[in-house]
Amino acid sequence: MSKYVRNCLFVLLSLVLLVTMSCSSPKAGETKSPIEVTDQLGRVVKLDKVPQRIISLAPSNTEILFALGLADKVVAVTDYCNYPPEAKEKASIGGFSTPNIERVVALSPDLVVATSIHQKQVIPSLEQRGITVFALAPKTLDEVLEAITLVGRITGKEKEASKLVREMGERIMTVTDKTSSLPEAQKPRVFYITWHDPLKTAGAGTLHDELIRKAGGTNIARDLAGYAGITLETVIDTNPEVMIAGVGMGTGADAPLQFALTEPRLRNTDARLNNRVYAIDVDLVGRAGPRIVDALEQFARFIHPELFKEAK
Repeated sequence: MSKYVRNCLFVLLSLVLLVTMSCSSPKAGETKSPIEVTDQLGRVVKLDKVPQRIISLAPSNTEILFALGLADKVVAVTDYCNYPPEAKEKASIGGFSTPNIERVVALSPDLVVATSIHQKQVIPSLEQRGITVFALAPKTLDEVLEAITLVGRITGKEKEASKLVREMGERIMTVTDKTSSLPEAQKPRVFYITWHDPLKTAGAGTLHDELIRKAGGTNIARDLAGYAGITLETVIDTNPEVMIAGVGMGTGADAPLQFALTEPRLRNTDARLNNRVYAIDVDLVGRAGPRIVDALEQFARFIHPELFKEAK
């Protein structure tokens, strides 16, 4: 082969490699610039580069950001962001539903992660001041997984998000593999207490309802929509076999649990007669973030202890 032919082949091969590399997809963990992702409110959000200064407007968002390894980029959170413990060391921008807009702006964030509760006032106010806002609004377990994936895309943490979603999905399937084929007769009637005075519960369309169903139970409030009031008479008539009370909310502490344990008119329910009244941390079960799978596993142990053993 002549020197001229070899040189031509070398040049041709170099061109092929150059074209292949330029057309290949980004490596895992890399993000194309500019970044363009549609959030869970259907808004197309654009960034010129991976954000370096992030503010979270909700505890669930904070938990997602920290779980993806973004703690060093989170510059502020809300007063209610208490998990992981390191989140409490961050600057505060105020309450969940009432963040201090001027404080947010003063921190010069590249990205603010909001929720649907901020859609009408907070998001427009921030965007009018030139702040980029990305909103999460998960209402189901699948949408929680989607939210994590979306945060991974907008922050350049696709690899970490993919790993976390895969692990959460596997844990969810570990539960549903045991409960999905249960006949209705083997699905205990479950009453979830969100508050005791007035008596409130979680109906259809709530994460709590989905957790009950996926854990192999029947929600006695399934005919109600959202988080709604329920009469004590209705609870007694449905005779729950399992009662789960949310605890740890503000100054209420364990008041819903004490109600379930001591209310005289509930003494003849199957749940009370069989000592099947349980407590669960409202932060665990009420936040649409990575720990929602912990809540599902806890519900499964409450509802079907014969299928799910307490971890040692």
